[in-house]
Amino acid sequence: MDVAVVTTKGQVVIPVKIRNKYGIKSGTKIQFVEDNGEIKLYPITEDIIDANIGALGTKGKLLKKLMAEKKIERNL
Repeated sequence: MDVAVVTTKGQVVIPVKIRNKYGIKSGTKIQFVEDNGEIKLYPITEDIIDANIGALGTKGKLLKKLMAEKKIERNL
């Protein structure tokens, strides 16, 4: 069992074994979910994003809208 200590700033270091196993690198976002008195952490990695593409059922409309907005931003 891996254990970490919470700092005065509320920071926790994820053990290297777990970071490596789940592909957590510097800059990886972590989602916190409360579930029946437990706190679950989910890394938001490219693998997770790829696995959930289409989960919203928008049939690509949301992605197309996002890509169009990004294109406008790049041209500014």
